[in-house]
Amino acid sequence: MSSPPRTLRADAARNRELLLAAAEAEFAERGPDASVADIARRAGVGKGTVFRHFATKDELIAAIVRTHACALDEVGQRLLTAEDPAAALLEFLTVAGGQREQRDLSFLLNADDAGPEVVALRERLYRTVGLLVDRAREAGAVRADVTGNDVVLLMCAPNHVVGYVKDPPPDLWRRYLAIIFDGLRPEGAHPLAPPAPEF
Repeated sequence: MSSPPRTLRADAARNRELLLAAAEAEFAERGPDASVADIARRAGVGKGTVFRHFATKDELIAAIVRTHACALDEVGQRLLTAEDPAAALLEFLTVAGGQREQRDLSFLLNADDAGPEVVALRERLYRTVGLLVDRAREAGAVRADVTGNDVVLLMCAPNHVVGYVKDPPPDLWRRYLAIIFDGLRPEGAHPLAPPAPEF
């Protein structure tokens, strides 16, 4: 039996990329209730094509999260060996902000009903963030009462607040990242209350 033509394999790969891009756009616009039918329509394919690539909606979500979470975790792991812990943390938050420049998909990562793969990816990424914060705190670069969980929540904030601005400039999130990072510094810090949340 002959193998499938190369064009079919190329078309399948293209359809998968179209589906992932369409799913990101739908989730960004409609939240976790975005339907498979709407995702298929946006991608220009039938629902059957969606299910040939992703057996369930959870598998589709996991594929999106995997792409972004793994890339961000790789950056964080690399920065754990940087000489300057403060610069490393700022670079990480800048990369995180850049990933979310167009769409805030953090709800996919943090959903209460996330599947096991998404939960594992989330825990790995949060552990990396915690280590970056620990290094910066030990170096005296961030205030002593800031935790990794604080920074996990804050790394979504710059683009979230920009979402309230009509037609914002592309780099406006950087302004709010600078404000946040200055707030992490120990200079002039006042005690925080209540305590940081536990995940």
